[in-house]
Amino acid sequence: MFEIVFLGTSAAAPSIYRGLSSQIIIANEHRFLVDCGEGTQRQILKSGVGFRRLNRILLTHGHLDHILGLAGLISTFVNWEEGIENIEIFGGRQTLLRVKDLVFGVALSGVKLPIPIDLVTLNDGDIILNDKHKTVSAFPVIHRGRGNFGYIFQQKPHRPFSEERAAALNIPEGPERAELVRGETITLADGRIIHPHDVLGDSIPGIKLVHIGDVGETKTLPQYVQDADCLVIEATYLDAEADIAAQVGHITATQAAHLAKESGVKTLILTHLSRRNSERDTLAEATSIFPDTYVARDFDHFILTRGKGVEKQPSSRA
Repeated sequence: MFEIVFLGTSAAAPSIYRGLSSQIIIANEHRFLVDCGEGTQRQILKSGVGFRRLNRILLTHGHLDHILGLAGLISTFVNWEEGIENIEIFGGRQTLLRVKDLVFGVALSGVKLPIPIDLVTLNDGDIILNDKHKTVSAFPVIHRGRGNFGYIFQQKPHRPFSEERAAALNIPEGPERAELVRGETITLADGRIIHPHDVLGDSIPGIKLVHIGDVGETKTLPQYVQDADCLVIEATYLDAEADIAAQVGHITATQAAHLAKESGVKTLILTHLSRRNSERDTLAEATSIFPDTYVARDFDHFILTRGKGVEKQPSSRA
């Protein structure tokens, strides 16, 4: 299961109702902050998610509307007891050079750090996390400048316990089956040895969540977003502004919807809206091409589960 909480959904500058780019992605015991626009730490507090275990920060690129909140957030982490033992900030080389100036050159200048802060330079295809249940990896996207990244949160395939196979092997109900479910090999009364994989059903694909920040074109993206259960991507402009979007390295709601449709995506969530465009117009443009589309608002909360797909939770807007 993955969860995504949108903290800021505006492009370039905040609006009355939308803060600057930032999202929290929750994957079991792990929490990731994706981008950290100005005002992010206040949005974290208002969302109710809190700071604990929020020690991995994934940056899509180095523009200020995506990183300016780091100075205040990191300062809070190192000056107060927030349950953070270390901080890892991931991003491209140019992005991290800017973060180094912002955080260490300004916010933490002359401060003795009580916790380690690591700046981790990403390369194409780098694996950020790989555990028993999931992987988190980075991939390149085209935007202004170098070292821009999107992120794939991929749940690993799962083979559930099969009652039918257990019955076919004449495994009695009770502690023997419980041991197999726990991954233990058992020996039956008749001497047969049964391994856990003997009673597992067919493999079920894991949930795939793809997060892309600012991006100037979509031609390189299908290989990464193919068959995603959920694609989060910008929709800064509308189709009538396609020329402007191309000039400044952004895409339109139409382009995002076509990418989702042509790549077998199941649900599309649009964010990073320009203040000049309404949520209604953005949604209408995208859904005319790809009906299963949401336009994210600040504090929107979505849960992705195997078998159920993407479910939007009741509003927690403050």
